[in-house]
Amino acid sequence: MVQYDRRVLNLLLDAYENSLLSTGENRRTIRIELRFTKTTIPEYFDESSSEYENIHIMMKNLENRNFIRIIWKDNKPDYLIQKVRLLTEHLEEAYGYVRRKAKRGLEEENIFLLQKFLNAETPVTNAFAKYLLERLQNHQSVKEYITLDKEKETERFLQACVSVEQNRTPRYSREFSIIHFQDSKYFEQIENRLARVFRQFSHEYAEMDTTEILAEYGIYHTPNYVYFKGDAVITIGEETVDLSLLKQGIGISGEDLSEIRFPDLSKIKKVITIENLTSFFRYREKESLLIYLGGYHNGLRRTLLKMVYQELPDAVYYHFGDIDAGGFAILQDLRNKTGIPFLSYHMDLAALKEYMQYGKNLTESDRKRLERIRNQEEFREVVDFMLEKNVKLEQECIIK
Repeated sequence: MVQYDRRVLNLLLDAYENSLLSTGENRRTIRIELRFTKTTIPEYFDESSSEYENIHIMMKNLENRNFIRIIWKDNKPDYLIQKVRLLTEHLEEAYGYVRRKAKRGLEEENIFLLQKFLNAETPVTNAFAKYLLERLQNHQSVKEYITLDKEKETERFLQACVSVEQNRTPRYSREFSIIHFQDSKYFEQIENRLARVFRQFSHEYAEMDTTEILAEYGIYHTPNYVYFKGDAVITIGEETVDLSLLKQGIGISGEDLSEIRFPDLSKIKKVITIENLTSFFRYREKESLLIYLGGYHNGLRRTLLKMVYQELPDAVYYHFGDIDAGGFAILQDLRNKTGIPFLSYHMDLAALKEYMQYGKNLTESDRKRLERIRNQEEFREVVDFMLEKNVKLEQECIIK
């Protein structure tokens, strides 16, 4: 049998919790009511069903318990229910009847939980917890991120945020999940949700995808490789590799990166970071060392770049990426996090005009980001042209 009494009472309690009446902020009389319509209680209006009498019995039971008052159509008892009105004198018993906790109590329990995660040593989690706290203290919705009656789930998710921020050892995601949650698949289930939190509560990650954010903390789905090629010699232990003999370059995993050395960089005049893998494989440049970034650089790639910069402080450092808001942002991020004075490479107005036939239209998001970037003199000329002509260009379209 359908429990219409619980359904109706839950709907009334939902409406109550979404009203000022539940927070004591109401300044006028508020009545919490549910109209019986074909939308709210369709079974009540189904003439082929016997539910009509069952619903009457259950509503009268609720009224006898002083949970509701039945408003009969045309004031005719036992005829048609027009609506039911929640009576607030026995709310605690009403919540008990439907076996749910009051929103106010759930808010207080979650506030207590969130206070445990206010920690300056984990700034993203701290900002996230603070945001949720402020909303709960003002009786605002937090359902975009957490469910009030699932505290254990919320605590586990926040602990995942902390564990990511505190990770200092390179890990595969399933390995990370087992270590912290004793479940090899849990972290994969929440990683996109977690990345959304990091994007919203840290400007540093606003434009990064999930893989890039996790890589910043040394968490990977597969081995993380750094690709490079050019007129240089590297050593790995006792072995020497002449990169100039390898047209497509070489990839070194993160675990092995600390073992490589650059004994001879004498031919290198330029160090060029490349945003996309296709362009890296295709690109050739004499007297240069080319390094594949894969979108946003991560700690491993920054380690390599700093190693090279220490050996070659007088070389010219360039970044070659998409001619779009993301490409410009990656260039700026590269400068900020490595301290290396990178210049843009084939990302100017001349390159855009030459390959404009392969361009794509700007999205509304592109336009907003470009409007912010055009305030910088370095990019203003090309950005103004992009906005005027409604165009952006992927790096792979530039063939040199």
